[in-house]
Amino acid sequence: MTSTLRRIIDCLSDCSGCKTCRGNARQDMLNMNQDTNCAPMLTQGVRLHIQDRYVVMDNGIIQVSLSKPGGIVTGIRYNGIDNLLEVQNKETNRGYWDLHWNEIGGKGIFDVIQGTSFRVIVENEEQVEISFTRTWNHSLEGKYIPLNIDKRFIMLRGSSGFYTYAIYEHFREWPGFELGETRITFKLRKDKFQYMAVADNRQRYMPFPDDRSNGRGVPLAYPEAVLLVNPLDQRLTGEVDDKYQYSCENKDLRVHGWICFDPPVGFWQITPSDEFRSGGPLKQNLSSHVGPTTLAMFLSSHYAGKYMVPQFEAGEPWKKVFGPIFMYFNSAAYGNDPLLLWEDAKIKMMVEVQSWPYGFPTSEDFPKSEQRGNANGRILIQDRYISNYCLIASGAYVGLAPPGDAGSWQMESKNYQFWTQANENGFFSIRNIRPGDYNLYAWVPGFIGDYRHEAVITIISGCNIEMGDVIYEPPRDGPTLWEIGIPDRSAAEFYVPDPDPKYINRLFVNHPDRFRQYGLWERYTELYPEGDLVYKIGVSDYRKDWFFAQVVRKIGDNAYQGTTWQIKFELGNVDRNGIYKLRVALASATLAELQVRVNDPNSNRPLFTTGLIGRDNAIARHGIHGIYKLYNVDIPGTRFVKGENTIFLKQPRCNSPFQGFMYDYIRLECSPTPC
Repeated sequence: MTSTLRRIIDCLSDCSGCKTCRGNARQDMLNMNQDTNCAPMLTQGVRLHIQDRYVVMDNGIIQVSLSKPGGIVTGIRYNGIDNLLEVQNKETNRGYWDLHWNEIGGKGIFDVIQGTSFRVIVENEEQVEISFTRTWNHSLEGKYIPLNIDKRFIMLRGSSGFYTYAIYEHFREWPGFELGETRITFKLRKDKFQYMAVADNRQRYMPFPDDRSNGRGVPLAYPEAVLLVNPLDQRLTGEVDDKYQYSCENKDLRVHGWICFDPPVGFWQITPSDEFRSGGPLKQNLSSHVGPTTLAMFLSSHYAGKYMVPQFEAGEPWKKVFGPIFMYFNSAAYGNDPLLLWEDAKIKMMVEVQSWPYGFPTSEDFPKSEQRGNANGRILIQDRYISNYCLIASGAYVGLAPPGDAGSWQMESKNYQFWTQANENGFFSIRNIRPGDYNLYAWVPGFIGDYRHEAVITIISGCNIEMGDVIYEPPRDGPTLWEIGIPDRSAAEFYVPDPDPKYINRLFVNHPDRFRQYGLWERYTELYPEGDLVYKIGVSDYRKDWFFAQVVRKIGDNAYQGTTWQIKFELGNVDRNGIYKLRVALASATLAELQVRVNDPNSNRPLFTTGLIGRDNAIARHGIHGIYKLYNVDIPGTRFVKGENTIFLKQPRCNSPFQGFMYDYIRLECSPTPC
């Protein structure tokens, strides 16, 4: 990385967005752009060309063509390339907003959103904003989702890209529905864009879409996963391609896209805020994948299941603004390293984040900075079994989300959320919050459970709420007897095996995200062909001896059996009159059941059962977590004996290879009276 790039990143990362730092960073970017031609800055004003069937926005850097009145992006002309989008596709299959919905109790319907009316919102040399709307009425019932949808596109002078956002609105008198997914999709030219970048350590040459077809690819356990047997690029032979291997958590999904090497051009999707995304900062979403395809996901059930799908009843009014997001294009001179386009895209992303909320969208439904509010405070931890004093909750995730139960933000998908991380002293500042009623939620890496502030917090325009110290008391009944794992809502610290060499993605060899390899669930049967996992406290090491997922064992073709894991430990003394507490934090669950037994694996009734839980599907989709769940199990002291004890964790459901759990953390607490 060049010194200029490092200076820009440090400037934007270390401040809260002050004008001086933002100005210095922009000047550095201008200087860098002059050297590398990453984002040429021209002075031509923005022009709008309205034709019979198309609308073209042109600022001298890029030209964006959209169908009229549909509002489908049919062409993007940039840096001498007539169209960055796949010209072999139909015009309706290039750049579009889409959604997946159903009537309540009905079948799912996929809908590429076509506008029926076009209008110009702003047209001058500094900015063009155009609108494509689709209005619902009862004659459309059953055919289209009962929403008024207003898709907006914005181009600014001197900007190497364009913005898009949409306003969805449901009126009280309209029928109910469920909204399973909504997003923006761009399908790029496969002859130009073959190198994908999602993160610094997640970028590579990708297969062609043709490689997934019969003769070149063999479908694996589900349609998204394909083994490449005769790819056009023979270097990829024997690898697995699966779009879920490139999923990201919302908090890390800020910029991703593709690089063309001839000429050197980058195509990037930048999401400057998570406020309009469902599920909070840890929700995982798709990014870019083979196509070449780039997505901006706003709402989906991935890694969460049906719990994430919002249901709107008849009589329930609703309105939400998704976006704006920014589509950014950059270029480099021949002879320069094209991978610098990724570095430039990251810098541009940080500039966009610092510029949020934008001041240029004209919709009254998108409040400007002065119309929003802020909330500040400090979060502390009180755990009397660790310290007599409050602990600083450094690194805590603190957010405002609609009122609900503790942890409900994980499944919240109708409204807005605003999150930040506390600094090393526990102080947090949540900025630019839309007016409305919220609860304050938090969770702290290193501690179990969820925090929710009891009082409803009302944000009004211009407010600056000082909350002072908020104190989280994580669940705790007694001192720790033993623990397994790290309470961080992930199973990443546990043993993740090497993949079967037949099903490998070379990107994830010796990679921190090794859990993204295909088929790891099958390795459990190979490691434990007959007996199940046995973990001995004080002897075993969870990093080596605790498999990352409690999955089923394969016993034949499409035949599986449940598994029972054992935790063995010694007790020198037993409080037979006391109640011990077993804390089981799950990072993920998929159509599974957790049964807990103590010292008797064959008892007819378990001491505790969750019943059937979870639809995360994180095992199949290479996620290391889904929806977090914490279970607290009372164990009477009479169940324990002096000497060796065993806790049995049974998962009996076994209709699919993907059923099971990922554990986050397990802890046994002594009874409150001395053990």
